[in-house]
Amino acid sequence: MNTKHHLGSFAALAATLTFVALVPPALAAFPGHNGRIAFQADTGAGYQIYTVRPNGHDLRQITHVSGEATHPDWSPDGRRIVFEHDIFIAPVCSSIAIMNADGSDLIDLLPGPDVCDGDPSFTPDGTRLVFDRFDFNTGDEALWIMSLDGTDRQRITSGPGAQRADPTVSPNGEMLSFVGFNGQDFGQALFTVGLDGGDLFQLTPFTFDVAIKQDWAPDGRHLVFTDNADFPHPGDSANIATIRPDGTDLRYLTHYQGGDINAFVGSYSPDGRWIVFRLEDHGLYGLYKIHPDGSHLRRILGLSSFRPRFIDWGPRSEDPDDEDDD
Repeated sequence: MNTKHHLGSFAALAATLTFVALVPPALAAFPGHNGRIAFQADTGAGYQIYTVRPNGHDLRQITHVSGEATHPDWSPDGRRIVFEHDIFIAPVCSSIAIMNADGSDLIDLLPGPDVCDGDPSFTPDGTRLVFDRFDFNTGDEALWIMSLDGTDRQRITSGPGAQRADPTVSPNGEMLSFVGFNGQDFGQALFTVGLDGGDLFQLTPFTFDVAIKQDWAPDGRHLVFTDNADFPHPGDSANIATIRPDGTDLRYLTHYQGGDINAFVGSYSPDGRWIVFRLEDHGLYGLYKIHPDGSHLRRILGLSSFRPRFIDWGPRSEDPDDEDDD
């Protein structure tokens, strides 16, 4: 999984205005009861969004958009999903779309011409969205926030050319975590910043090669991420770790070695008892969960050629079909 090729890194595409099928994400686990799990997967004709129950039953493809549907994120009430719609038709390369949890009533929040919007996620109160925005005309890439109808757009981060991806709001609504790039091969680190753009803080070294998908624990005390995302050293595996927001208490939950078995994190469960992730084992892929202390590895979807990516575990809504199976 080469996280360098991420839609959030829009600057690399500015020269041609051609948007190829690159894949990124976004998303936070808000406190609550466990509902369905959302993720993107390749249909053979591009990426679309699926959901599944936590016991692996009732797998559903819920988008059938032209282009691709990528990096889904659940609303705090479990009723809606926001995602990136990769359009591939100039002058718009990607936009942010919102739909009901079953894929109905899809609304596309189209940006202006020559602008790419992506990596969306909800704020904890469910009233706003944070996202990554790239302007082809200026080369500016930054994290922004807006209302659910696409209005009241405000810039959070500053600095032209800064590459940042996967903005995820902390459960208390005060901080934003994201993956930042230093412009070097495999140079990806985990950062936090205030929702007002202040107090920028780097949690990990760039040499950790942090995968774009990361998440806050529902209690806000830890973040979970994946290192060695792009396999910078032959024989190294990607593994999942947690860290406190102040950069202390780094703990690895998986300890795979050799490069043939890898773990790529999705998110915490809303009740905080599980972390969902993709297990890669000698070219096969599965959806699994593990306790935040690294114990009790459990299968959700067994190993196969079906590859779930950018996984987000949503809270239970009032839908009787949306219930905790654990």
